[in-house]
Amino acid sequence: MPKLDSRALNRATLARQLLLERSPLPVSDAVAHLGGLQAQEPQEPFTGLWSRLRGFAPAALDDLLTGRQVVRTHLMRRTVHLLTAGDVLAWRTRFDAMLRQRVLGTYRRELAEVDLGELAAAGREVLADGEPRSMGELARAVAGRWPAAGPRPLGEMLVAALIPMVQLPPRGLWRTRAGVRNLPLTAWLGRDGDPLDPADGVGQVLVRRYLAAFGPAATADLRAWSGLAGLPAAVKKVREELVAFRDERGRELLDLPDAPRPGPDTPAPVRFLPAFDNAILGYDDRTRIIDDAHRGLSVAGERVVLVDGRVSATWTTDGGAVVVRPLRRLTGQERREVTAEGSELAAFLSDGESDRTRIESR
Repeated sequence: MPKLDSRALNRATLARQLLLERSPLPVSDAVAHLGGLQAQEPQEPFTGLWSRLRGFAPAALDDLLTGRQVVRTHLMRRTVHLLTAGDVLAWRTRFDAMLRQRVLGTYRRELAEVDLGELAAAGREVLADGEPRSMGELARAVAGRWPAAGPRPLGEMLVAALIPMVQLPPRGLWRTRAGVRNLPLTAWLGRDGDPLDPADGVGQVLVRRYLAAFGPAATADLRAWSGLAGLPAAVKKVREELVAFRDERGRELLDLPDAPRPGPDTPAPVRFLPAFDNAILGYDDRTRIIDDAHRGLSVAGERVVLVDGRVSATWTTDGGAVVVRPLRRLTGQERREVTAEGSELAAFLSDGESDRTRIESR
């Protein structure tokens, strides 16, 4: 098998993640291509799309959310993602078992005496009036039947696992603070999700879609992204369609044959990524984009800066300025490039009122 070093994998990742050059894709197509965007922090996807799309306007995502073409829902890894309506309807049932197990992994003792089928039926009965509810409101409405479990475990099991839910706008709209109000996916989108396919065609689709957005990658990376158990049967069924490589650790990496794999010397522009960006969280082995010494940043909610394709700084905002904290010494040229891109980001985040960037001392 051909061998790909970390720099070659880095450039492939940047190309798939639309981070080598900004894409002209419409927002809905970009969300679909990326297999969704992690969105537990409601404003972060706007920065993620700004860094990836040419001329991105926040109103375009707002329109998709209010127009029911993109939704906020629990899916991969039991975290909140932005997904196209078509993808969530096609995929959600395939994630049901994983979502239940992840909630039970946290609340197994509290939910030990709860029949999950009865809990789901009780939740659907409450929601049948079509009124959006917070998780707490829904949990309190059913808690009388299972007082020993407690509202929080009941609510999380209902909202994140048993009943496919959408977090309704204005949650997740640009510059909007709003609590979570949930409505069943069926009520919001007007039809049920697709039933579970015994042949697991959805699993095969997930393998292809993951590789299109994240490949070349190992099955452990696919598992880390999805939260599913590696999809071994689906991988086996599509394997003849794929090409294989080895990484520097000797792991087998799979990929779509015609997907872009730019040369390792391809220039990579500075990019500012939001908290929990999937370009980092979408892998088990993240060394293609972040050093192991800084891996904890990716799960701590730190926003990061890519310099030459790798995480080299964190960033935040302060009074309209973008503040950059390097993780290593930046060259003069790198500082200029970081300042230029940071100024563009500051202008985006402030609607043009500020273009200030400050790089702190290392």
